[in-house]
Amino acid sequence: MAQQRHAIPPPLKTEEDYIPYPSVHEVLGREGPFPLILLPQFGGYWIEGTNHQLSGAPDSPPTPVPGARAKLEGNHTAKIYRKHFLGKEHFNYYSLDPALGHLVFSLKYDEQEQLHLLLRTRARTLHDVVPISCLAEFPNVVQMAKLVCEDVNVDRFYPVLYPKASRLILAFDEHVLSNHFKFGVIYQKLGQTSEEELFGTTEESPAFAEFLDVLGQRVQLRDFKGFRGGLDVTHGQTGSESVYCHFRDKEIMFHVSTKLPYTEGDAQQLQRKRHIGNDIVAIVFQDENTPFVPDMIASNFLHAFVVVQLEQGGAQGTFYKVSVTARDDVPFFGPPLPDPAVFRKGPEFQEFLLTKLINAEYACYRAEKFAKLEERTRAALLETLHEELQARSQAMLGLSPDDERPDNGGTAPGFFESFKSLLVPGSRRGRRGSAIGLGSVEEALLVPGKSPSRRRPGPLGSRRSSAIGIESIQEAPAGRDGPAAADGSSSTHSSPESRRNPDRAEKPEPPDFSRSSSSASSFGSAAEEPGEPGRESRSPSGSHRDAFTDTPWPDEPPGTPPGRRPPDSPCPEIKIQLEQPPQNPGS
Repeated sequence: MAQQRHAIPPPLKTEEDYIPYPSVHEVLGREGPFPLILLPQFGGYWIEGTNHQLSGAPDSPPTPVPGARAKLEGNHTAKIYRKHFLGKEHFNYYSLDPALGHLVFSLKYDEQEQLHLLLRTRARTLHDVVPISCLAEFPNVVQMAKLVCEDVNVDRFYPVLYPKASRLILAFDEHVLSNHFKFGVIYQKLGQTSEEELFGTTEESPAFAEFLDVLGQRVQLRDFKGFRGGLDVTHGQTGSESVYCHFRDKEIMFHVSTKLPYTEGDAQQLQRKRHIGNDIVAIVFQDENTPFVPDMIASNFLHAFVVVQLEQGGAQGTFYKVSVTARDDVPFFGPPLPDPAVFRKGPEFQEFLLTKLINAEYACYRAEKFAKLEERTRAALLETLHEELQARSQAMLGLSPDDERPDNGGTAPGFFESFKSLLVPGSRRGRRGSAIGLGSVEEALLVPGKSPSRRRPGPLGSRRSSAIGIESIQEAPAGRDGPAAADGSSSTHSSPESRRNPDRAEKPEPPDFSRSSSSASSFGSAAEEPGEPGRESRSPSGSHRDAFTDTPWPDEPPGTPPGRRPPDSPCPEIKIQLEQPPQNPGS
């Protein structure tokens, strides 16, 4: 039992129980030499290049191999469209995925019988090269997109028909590329351990001035024509001089703390911090051995620091120790530091340092804060590109951007849109719907209790409508006894039709819906229309007949066949005969 009691593990430590990293003041109280960089007390950063002890002779520190150029990192996918598609025969498509969002797809079939596929989503751009020999059959566009991304879930892609679409697509792909960079340069003197002390330095030591010459050339800001990096080149409000460099077709402007304006009485030196604090990567130059802590400078943008410390080599020349630190969510970036991380002053050191700075900024873009910002920006730009390609392609087909046609990527019109189109005069649907259109609905609404009249096409349609129109219907209650008279008249007038059509006389009459509510009668007449466009229906004998004809009118042209009502229709034409003057009182 005693052994079991001793085997019980100790309780878990809380955050307060963890021992923080020593502060910079504790480290300075010890005996040197001190490291170039100290981690903050509660971490959050990583460090590269902690060994600066030369194992061999001091006159032979490791340096980059002459002629070996360090590789510049960047978004190489953004250059694929310009390299493999632009100016060559290829095809562009667009679509909308319920999960992936807007899609823009480019494909090219080259002479080596390979498919170059480039798919843009709101999260990233995917590229692949697929030999045709690896496929059982030549795929369609949707299948090609699935070769690049299996998550694609669309029924079809729509072709881009705009001749200048390549310019729009190229601008979207290369919006992440930049040939302009700005980096901060902070001068840290011996014993400086706070932000106020770092930004409060006004003089430059000879060693710091020599290091600035390694970075680039000094330029006068007034009327400067190159990349200014946010500095004032007109009124001199950001100083009169700065350091500028042109490196591998890229322009770099340095925000040097000692060359930015100094404000008396301002402990924070906001004129300096507003430039350096808004940079993403900064250089810290140390004259002597005083550690730098990344959280000395409060900034939401600064994510990486390259710390350079002077190492006097005597007769062998000037050497520099280098360490790099960045936030934990910043991935590692090259070129890697040698071991030990000591460089001799020269062009190789300049190329290594500038490459490290540029790669550091590219790596910082993948940190959580910048990655979310980039994703939102990319999604908005891709949506704009998608809408522009869709609108331009529809314009090439002679369609307006508001046309919601299913064959153009729109949705089919709903019931109410289709019904409203029946009531619009001047269109094909409006003309077909004129028989049950606006006039009939208005008549039904004006005279409750009456069925809407059906307008018949023909040369005398206007005169007939005047005989059975709104005026006549409104006069009907005054001239007859309302519904009772109508019933009598309808039964009286039904006998001639029975005599003409004996086969219909033996069939039971369908219920009379002419006295239902006006709105129900109006929609009921619409329901009695034949299936799809056409005003005619076919009788059982095979001959065509007008779907809206009833008994022939006295003034119809000779030879007009008498109309026949469908057997299953609810006889809404009874009121038409109500307004006809009787021909033979005895019949």
